[in-house]
Amino acid sequence: MLFKFVILSDEVDGFLREITIDSEATFFDLHSILLDSVGFSKDQMTSFFVCSDSWEKEQEITLFEMDAGSEYDNLVMAETNLNEFVTDEGQKLLYVFDYLSERAFFIELKEIIPGKSLKSAVCSISKGTPPEQLLSFESMEGTTTSSNIVLDEPFYGDEGYELDELDEDGYSDLNMGGDDLKEPGDSNL
Repeated sequence: MLFKFVILSDEVDGFLREITIDSEATFFDLHSILLDSVGFSKDQMTSFFVCSDSWEKEQEITLFEMDAGSEYDNLVMAETNLNEFVTDEGQKLLYVFDYLSERAFFIELKEIIPGKSLKSAVCSISKGTPPEQLLSFESMEGTTTSSNIVLDEPFYGDEGYELDELDEDGYSDLNMGGDDLKEPGDSNL
């Protein structure tokens, strides 16, 4: 059985990739053909997210094993077959390719083709220029409001903080210094 995925970007108008891949291929296989189809380097941390119909992230499938500590299992792309999570036409996935900016491709299963198989995935449609893989600080300047922050104004919670209240060891003069610290094993802890 074959899966035909459509990949879109919310950053670039006219960008489209269509990838046909065997349903028993791994998420790593999809990751590899996707990066090849857009010309991205393969040295960045990426993840797939299985999504609800309204694009809400559900199960994460990472490039490398990570201790996620979430309600979902920790799954790795190379060990997870597509057909374990992709079962119906219209199934939605997110492919996060820039973790710092949380930028992603939107992937939807367009068609299931029964009775056929493929040894290697194929990018059958390639339209438009992909977004930049990583945003540079220069390109982020115009998209954030950080230039509106005035550093001379006090931040929330710093009104009562005075630098000279700290002694040379970094302890406050508020009786929280060395004499009050207990050693491990003290019975008075």
